[in-house]
Amino acid sequence: MPANSSRPARSDSVTPFRIGLATSRSHQHGQESALAQLLNGSRKIIEQQLQPQLIVVGRTLDAMQQLGLLPDYPHIERFPYGRHGGLMKLVSRVVDADPARTLDAVIYLMDPVDPSSTFPEAVALKRQCVIHGKPFLSTLAGALEWLELEAVAAGAAPNPLLDPTFDLGQEGIALIAHDAMKERMLDIAERHFALLDQFAFRCATGTTGSLLNKLAQKIKGEEAGRNWVKPFLSGPLGGDAQIAELILERQQCRRVLFLEDPHVARQHEADIQLLERAARTVTDYALCISDAECGERWLSLLQQRAALAKS
Repeated sequence: MPANSSRPARSDSVTPFRIGLATSRSHQHGQESALAQLLNGSRKIIEQQLQPQLIVVGRTLDAMQQLGLLPDYPHIERFPYGRHGGLMKLVSRVVDADPARTLDAVIYLMDPVDPSSTFPEAVALKRQCVIHGKPFLSTLAGALEWLELEAVAAGAAPNPLLDPTFDLGQEGIALIAHDAMKERMLDIAERHFALLDQFAFRCATGTTGSLLNKLAQKIKGEEAGRNWVKPFLSGPLGGDAQIAELILERQQCRRVLFLEDPHVARQHEADIQLLERAARTVTDYALCISDAECGERWLSLLQQRAALAKS
């Protein structure tokens, strides 16, 4: 695995994860908030199984204390409030080469109508996670699934309450890739074809959809693979918006693998952000993985967890 890849959890807990944690204000209020659902829903994983170091931005930690979340958990480091540079410091820790300081993942539960979600430090936080191959988890569903997958990989028993979301025969996935990442998407799809083939529904934008159907024809046969994915319009022509509607309606498409190229200017940036905002709007339902390194590990662990859901 490349040096900048996401570090896998280890069953011996010699190197526990270091996770940056922040939330938009609207996700901090009350026991039904996304923050409370995340930490209550994954409390056993955090306290007993992965035991990560949590680096928490100030207001989010204040909310944790007010709501009584993880009250006795010892592995918490406070970062400043956002207005005092807390998110900026998280960006720095994502790229830090020191294993005692670097972050292995970032959970930033974002409210798409909160202006702070578009501040430069918030955008840079996601971009550097993509560049350095580290999970950037901006929805409740994404954070819960990532913690569950990593815990099971570390030897924990699966949470049976989550089994329905791992019944892939009832689930859908969107596969999207920028131009420079299309070959990587094909490589990933070929390696994980057996898993992706289990999904009830697959969709993609533009050229990526055509390429994936050609791959499926090579593997499954010309007729069986012809419509393996449902191709929507290309991103610049509105394909991202078409998939966003499926997400918003909570139909067919819970998971998105979107291989971004963070090094190029994108004229249809608004369309890309629309898709991400759709996932964040239904934060308890949808998740989006944005880079190839994390996508590879996610699919591998997803296959393992889906098999357990069947047993």
